[in-house]
Amino acid sequence: MSDQQRLRFEYSPSVLRYGSGCVDDLSAELATQGYDRALVVCGSTVGSTPAVIDPVTDGLGEKLAGVFAETTPEKQLETAYDGLEAMETHDADVLVSLGGGSSLDVAKIISVLAADDRAPRDVGHELAETGSISIPSDPVPPIVAVPTTLAGADLSIVAGVTAAPTSGLVAEPASGGISDPRLMPQSVFYDPELFATTPKRILAASAMNGFDKGLETVYARNATPITDATATRGLRLLEEGLRQLGDQAVTEEVLEPVVEGILLVQYGISRRGETTLSIIHAFGHGLTRTYEVQQGAAHGIVAPHVLEYLFENVDGRRELLAEAFGVGDRPDTAAAIVESIEQVRDALGLPAQLRDVDGPDPAEFPAVAETIRTDSFIANVPRGLDPTTEEIEAVLEDAY
Repeated sequence: MSDQQRLRFEYSPSVLRYGSGCVDDLSAELATQGYDRALVVCGSTVGSTPAVIDPVTDGLGEKLAGVFAETTPEKQLETAYDGLEAMETHDADVLVSLGGGSSLDVAKIISVLAADDRAPRDVGHELAETGSISIPSDPVPPIVAVPTTLAGADLSIVAGVTAAPTSGLVAEPASGGISDPRLMPQSVFYDPELFATTPKRILAASAMNGFDKGLETVYARNATPITDATATRGLRLLEEGLRQLGDQAVTEEVLEPVVEGILLVQYGISRRGETTLSIIHAFGHGLTRTYEVQQGAAHGIVAPHVLEYLFENVDGRRELLAEAFGVGDRPDTAAAIVESIEQVRDALGLPAQLRDVDGPDPAEFPAVAETIRTDSFIANVPRGLDPTTEEIEAVLEDAY
């Protein structure tokens, strides 16, 4: 922040609830916010797993209107329309997203469609033509999020969506995203007991994505003193907690600092007209949108190499990152930061090389590098860094 003399920080976050068993208070929170009938939006596995769904439905009590357990990782527009039908059938006035980021995204799309009186094919046409769906000026139904993975997508005003020709909504496969401050969840319940119901492999695969949100928030071009504080504290909790998670069984006690860290690294990263996500997430997009690579795995592979490239060219606020990781006394703080990231990845059992996942071959690196270079998140790289396609390709080669 030394080169920034002025600050404007516009942020309207959710009501944050944290603590084991906090979903017991879902009904009370909805009453405080003035909502009466909740539709739970989740995937089929979550919806059929009593250890996950029961605490939420019990916590909602008489405010439970119904459960829509049909979301998928593809976040399809057709699914959102099915969810809208369920919302109308149950006369729900609030959506409770339960599970991972895909269920939250589908809930956001349902919310947008509830305020849109256009024919579904018109909405599909707009998505195919523009890569987005316009959001009416009318109020949209609110969302309450109950996450069970560690990707850190909860305090967000954006959502992704896809559409397939089989839906009848588009002629060709289409994908895109939406963004609006009204899509910020009204409240988020971070309950370590619920996170502990998620298989360790899924937690590990999602954790690197959340961890990297903290990294990027520190060196992002639009970093602020506010996000510096939350991101560095969150990184410290995650660096220690994720190593412990890798070594031990999944328990509520092991997850408490991890969940707290994920909460903190998200604070302030998704704001009106801007985000603190940067070059690592651009690499993640380039590797996951075309190839069958899980996002957390992609982040784990490329993050150390991206940071090495970054530190070779700019300061990257390495002193602040070194403080977060407790390596400020090391003679080469840049190398120590990269080593810390590698240790977290290895503790989680994630792959370390691109050759070990179903990603691009070296012959495809030039095209992938160009996709990464033109990703919107590249605009938020640290000042003084101007990645070229050749430089990005070299990072991919190092990661291979």
